[in-house]
Amino acid sequence: MSRLIEIDQRIAGLGDWRGDTLARVRELIHDAVPDVVEELKWRGTPVWTHGGIICTGETYKDKVKLTFAKGASLKDPAMLFNASLDGNVRRAIDIGKGEAIDAKAFKALVRAAADLNAAPRKASVKRAK
Repeated sequence: MSRLIEIDQRIAGLGDWRGDTLARVRELIHDAVPDVVEELKWRGTPVWTHGGIICTGETYKDKVKLTFAKGASLKDPAMLFNASLDGNVRRAIDIGKGEAIDAKAFKALVRAAADLNAAPRKASVKRAK
């Protein structure tokens, strides 16, 4: 089964506002990074990657949580991050029923996450003896 169909089925299986929200953010992610890779991991959690994890799309009874793997390293001028703010690595966006997301700011955040994944990693500096 293709990854796209698996995500489609996951969204359809929700059958409520969470599926609609997940479908909308999925569309925005694809708009921001057209060659993003998506798959289901960890018991059916949608994961979007591009040179590394951009974000995951978890669904709970009262929210859709978009967790950015390297969110703490991203600039967030629109202040979309509203969860997992105390960690050193991840940041998340919780979207509740009836809440909208700023599409332009969200796509910029997704592009920034993909760019961060593509950036050369800092080489370890070995000390001379």
